[in-house]
Order: sequence, then structure tokens, then C-alpha cells
Amino acid sequence: MAEVLIIGAGPVGLFMAALLLQDGVDVQVLEQRGAPELQSRAIGIHPPALAALAGTGVAETMIAEGVQIRRGMALAGGKCLARMSFASVSDRFPFVLSLPQARTEAHLERRVNELGAGALHRGVRLTGLSDDGTRVSVEADTASGTVRNSAPLVIAADGVRSTVRALQGIDVRVKEYPDSYLMGDFADGTGFGPDAALFLSGAGIVESFPLPGQLRRWVVRLGPGDATFGGPDAGGPAAGGPGADARWLMGCVRERTGLAIDAGTNSMLSRFGVRTRLVPRMVAGRVVMIGDAAHEVSPIGGQGMNLGWLDAAALAPIVSAAVRGQDVADRLRTFEGTRLRAAARAARQAEINMALGRPLTDRLLALRNRGIAGVAAVPPVNSLIARRFTMH
Repeated sequence: MAEVLIIGAGPVGLFMAALLLQDGVDVQVLEQRGAPELQSRAIGIHPPALAALAGTGVAETMIAEGVQIRRGMALAGGKCLARMSFASVSDRFPFVLSLPQARTEAHLERRVNELGAGALHRGVRLTGLSDDGTRVSVEADTASGTVRNSAPLVIAADGVRSTVRALQGIDVRVKEYPDSYLMGDFADGTGFGPDAALFLSGAGIVESFPLPGQLRRWVVRLGPGDATFGGPDAGGPAAGGPGADARWLMGCVRERTGLAIDAGTNSMLSRFGVRTRLVPRMVAGRVVMIGDAAHEVSPIGGQGMNLGWLDAAALAPIVSAAVRGQDVADRLRTFEGTRLRAAARAARQAEINMALGRPLTDRLLALRNRGIAGVAAVPPVNSLIARRFTMH
């Protein structure tokens, strides 16, 4: 028995555990995966999240390993139309940190193990959950058989396919978008250094972000004629395996940006569609959902993982107070309303980001590009957009 059970040991669950453990709360973390996930999708860590992570003592080592993105560029036709600096968004962290999610999780897991040896349990698949109003009991399968745990409070940080959410019977509002993307990591030969770059092509936007180890991530918005993985259309990502898909991405980047990347240096490749999932409530009895279990937003803009961390940072002092016997009902209601509004704002921002990157006719492309250049040329507006982009 523990004071708090956390379901899920992704970046949000591990951060939640670290926050509570360092405040003296007895925490047990149950994770279905037997080992950490090595492939990284999320890479961007925004200043408010860095400030929260600093509270657990992991930010400095993450910053030392990652790449500090201090500005972004919008390019079209080989010319730079606009620049955006993050210098004014934060006195302490005037940048977006680029660090692969697998490395972020490794830093957080190390901290959890330092604070509570034996708190993290892997290979535990949740199969049942019941809330009697005073404690929550869970049942799970492990390699050794069925185990049962209970705690006064359960925090669900088990992702977009949350088992806790399903067992609780909580509906989720889903919105599907027509957008889909192909992204991959390659050796960086651009000369952009630590800058992010957005290529405003009429065929669809191309995003490019630096990664540690002289790598760069490329994200291509797929058009209606581009096939999916394994699809029959040889003109799109091909049914010839990852090598063929990397070559297709290379050709697409060259066509839309004029830059060459070496397909042979590809180290990660992933196609993803876009949807929004939002729960109507994050608190259900003695169960609280945070991160992707409560809200999934488009990866375009890189706010999803950060949103979950800010959930955890807001929830941690409430949980600590509850463990010490305080009445936190009003604080939980405030937390829920505030974080649901934050998720809705992030979803709207992601919709704007996606809309700006969709394929356009030549006339609309020219209008969009002139608009972006004009807006960026007004310093107060440029600064405001930079703050919105970095979750301020």
C-alpha cells in the first residue's frame, strides 16, 4: 500500500513521481512497458516546463545534453522572410530545449530512483480498478502473476490510450484532422546550427529542428497525393521499408526546400496523423488524469508533453496537502478547470499551426508568406507570438 499510485512511467508520470517523492509522499509507479521506449517523438521543452523540471533537479543536466533553440526562421524560395527570437520570453530559460524524449525520460527515471529506490515497477499491466470513496484498489498482471495494490489516490499518466480512463468509463471528446506528417532524424548538414527553420512551401510546410549529436529532425506535411506507409502509391512513402521511406523524405525535403539530406544517415522515421482528445473532467472520485490521459493535442507546436508536466506541477502541492489530511476539494476543482482551459488553448494553438502549414495555391501562398513577413516585422507582435509559441 502506498499514499499515491501513479499509473504510467512516461515523462509525465515520472515527473509527477519525482515531485511527490521529494516532498516526502510514499509513491508507487506502475508501468506496463518492461523497458523504456527508445524511439523519441517529442523533443521540444518550453521555458515554463523547464522551470517546473528545475524544481526536481533535472533541468541542468538536461540542458547540458540538449540543444538550446534561441530563434526560429521562416524561409521561402531560398530567402529568409522572418526571424523570431526567444530572448524575451524568459529571463531564466530564453530558449526552447531540444532533447529526445528517450533521454528526457532517462533523466527523470534516474531522479525517481534516487528519491525512492523501488518506487518504479515495470511490466505491470493494469486490468482492474475500483474506487470505494476512501481508497482506490487496482489489479494488474505481471510476469509473476496477478498483483493488487491500493492507495487513497490514483494519478493516471498512462497516455492517450489510458487504461485508467477506460476502466473508469470516462468519455473523451475526439476531433480528427485531415493533416498527416512524416518525420525523420538525419545528420545535420544545413549550417543552421541551433536555429529552428520553417520552410513555407506551397506543397506543405517543412519543419526542421536541431538535435544533440549534430542531428536534425525534419517534419514534412504530407499532401493528398502522398501515400501512407505500406501504401500502393510509389510516389509517396513507399512500401519498400524504412530505407525507401527515408529516401522519399529526402526527395521531398529537396523539392520543397532546395536542401539535400543524406538518407543513409536516417536514425528515426515516423508517420503520424493528428487528432485532439479532451476529457470533460480530469478528476473522477479519487482518480486524477493528467497528461495525454486527459488531453491529446497535435504534436505540431510541441506542446503536448509540456502540457502534461504543467499538469503535474499544478497537481503536486494539492496531492501533498491531501496526504497530510487537508481538505483539497476546492483546490482540485480549481486545478481541473484551469488545466482543462490550458489544454483547450493548446489545442487551438495547434490548429493554427497546422492551418498555416497546409498546401496552398500560388496566390494564397504569396498572401500567407507576405502576411507572415509583415507580422514578424512588427517587434511587439513578433514578441507576443514568441510568447504564445513558448506556452506563456
